[in-house]
Amino acid sequence: MEQLSSNVNSHRISEPTTLGSVSLVVPVYNEEDNIEPLFLQLRAVLDDLKRPAEVVIVDDGSTDQTLPRLRKVVATDNRFCVVQFRKNYGQTAAMQAGLEYANGDVIVTLDGDLQNDPSDIPMMLSKIDEGYDLVHGWRKNRQDTLVTRKIPSKIANKIISYVTRFPIHDLGCTLKAMRREIADELELYGEMHRFIPILAHWRGAKCVEVETKHHARKFGTTKYGLARTIRVVLDLITVKYMLDYYTSPMKLFGRVGLGIMAAGMASMAGVIAMKVFGGVDMTGNPLLLLGVMFTLMSLQALSVGLLGEATTRLYYTRDSRRPFTVREVLGREPTTIPIARETLQANHLSNRLANHPAHPRSRAS
Repeated sequence: MEQLSSNVNSHRISEPTTLGSVSLVVPVYNEEDNIEPLFLQLRAVLDDLKRPAEVVIVDDGSTDQTLPRLRKVVATDNRFCVVQFRKNYGQTAAMQAGLEYANGDVIVTLDGDLQNDPSDIPMMLSKIDEGYDLVHGWRKNRQDTLVTRKIPSKIANKIISYVTRFPIHDLGCTLKAMRREIADELELYGEMHRFIPILAHWRGAKCVEVETKHHARKFGTTKYGLARTIRVVLDLITVKYMLDYYTSPMKLFGRVGLGIMAAGMASMAGVIAMKVFGGVDMTGNPLLLLGVMFTLMSLQALSVGLLGEATTRLYYTRDSRRPFTVREVLGREPTTIPIARETLQANHLSNRLANHPAHPRSRAS
């Protein structure tokens, strides 16, 4: 990495600006050959942004030479920070860690495989400056294999868009820009990183999709395949539940329970009618057992709904969470201060991480 021997840029994100600071979050896993060209492309973008910026690269437990090369990057330019996982946790965990370690007023996420083009970042930031809360990319001219990547992606995007009622062309594009407050409200797990626009829109964010450039992979191998389809489907079910019933689970389980109870009552009524008008023995009638089973199932569904309601109340009362978001308050000072993820993180992580040399906040000081 001879080209990394240039002078260290002392530009720090803590410098005052009216444009707002920017954090680039890049998860990587076994991308040793992509580190140097990625560094050069990101550095060029940072130099042209004309606003304070940093890059948070999350090493998701790489087993090749990714980490040693990242160490050279950090030693060359102190706008770059590396968060190293102890083992491979997956892209969603890496994305969540990057969002938590980022300090910028605007956070941009992109892949570390050079398929996303960093030159699109200024355009996305301009959309943020126009007033949008989240800008997500659309790889309209996607440079991937047709059978294993493009066709399954098109089908998945149409299904997800239909199920969630969120119009989108490309949910799998990692290149996104979002405001700090939007990132603070995200809780990513499983394969949820691909649902960030939907989750943000659910919280009232103003979203827009823009066309972005896409390049074929030059180095390394893809970490994704058709095997992830099952995980995405399961997470889609979770997202659908969150969108429609997260704050009131009884609306789902109560309806299911009442429907099953109605079927059980119909079965019991049939048993009684057959006994009265046809003389059919009740004890040997399978409708009796079916009615009992439906009744028990309805009670279980209603019980799950009640437990869900209790759990929801505990979730929102803990740490002063609220089932709503406020964009701004006009005409008076707010009487309550919403507690964002930044405050919650401080409660759990500040004692361990605030003075750690790898932490960006400690380095900024």
